[in-house]
Amino acid sequence: MSVMNERPSSMTSAAPGPVPTHPAPQTPAQDKSAPELVQDITRLVPQLARQEIELAKAELTEKAKHAGIGAGAFGGAGLVALFGTGVLIAAAVLGLAEAMPAWAAALIVAAVLLVVAGVMALIGRRQFQQATPPVPTQAVDSTKHDVEAVKESTHR
Repeated sequence: MSVMNERPSSMTSAAPGPVPTHPAPQTPAQDKSAPELVQDITRLVPQLARQEIELAKAELTEKAKHAGIGAGAFGGAGLVALFGTGVLIAAAVLGLAEAMPAWAAALIVAAVLLVVAGVMALIGRRQFQQATPPVPTQAVDSTKHDVEAVKESTHR
């Protein structure tokens, strides 16, 4: 298969190469007997399957590496955003402290944050309740319907 030799340039050198094939006989396929053709197929199909599996392994390894790096970058971005949010909260407290005592400013900002957290918790709870039970009920019902339809068609 020609796809086997066309690996993406991003593949690492650790990726396995194509499995070498036996040289094809010089006889044209039209001159081969049916048993010879069957023998060729039984030899080449497992070989092709092994090559495809090796290619899939190499591709998945490369993709997993990129996914790991991406997950780490997202985690780092989340941590930096958390610190930035803390600084913004401190700035809000300091800004309100210009108009009132610092303790009152901190109390107001804390109350607002707790209200926001409570609303988010209620939204999350409602979404979680809609997700339970964790069974694909529509797919199960559809499958049951399909099984019943097949049973009815076989009884006719």
